[in-house]
Amino acid sequence: MTAAPSDDIRKDPAIQKLLERMPSEVQQSFTEAQLSYLRVALGARQWGKHKLDLRGTLGLGSWRYYYVLVAGRNIRGSQRSEHLSHKTGLLVKAVLVSVLLIISIVLGLLLLYLLKSALGIDLFADFSLGIWGWFKEL
Repeated sequence: MTAAPSDDIRKDPAIQKLLERMPSEVQQSFTEAQLSYLRVALGARQWGKHKLDLRGTLGLGSWRYYYVLVAGRNIRGSQRSEHLSHKTGLLVKAVLVSVLLIISIVLGLLLLYLLKSALGIDLFADFSLGIWGWFKEL
C-alpha cells in the first residue's frame, strides 16, 4: 500500500484515535510513512460494532486457545464476484435439494409398491412391473 499524502494520513480516524493516546512529543515523532504502515496494521484489526461479539481464551493444559464469534448485519458493499458466487451457491443448493427430493420420491414410491405387492393388492389386473418378483428372489 502506498503512503497517503501528509495532510490526509493524520486525518484518518484510526490514526487520530491512536495518536490521541500518546503524548504530544511522541505524536509528532512519527513520519508519514510510519503512520501509513500503522494504518495498514490497524486496518486488519478494525471489526466495528456487532450485535454479537464474543471473544475469549481457553486454557487446556499448557496450551491456550482463543475464540472469536462475531455476527451482525452485513453492511459491506457486495462486489460482483461475491454476488456471482452467492448465485452459484444458490444454484448448487437448488440442484442438491432437487436431486434429494427426486431420490426420496422414488424410494417412497418403491416402498409403497413393495408394501402393496406384499399385501396382495393388484391395482391393474394381469399387470406387474416385476419388482416384487425380483425383491422376493433376493
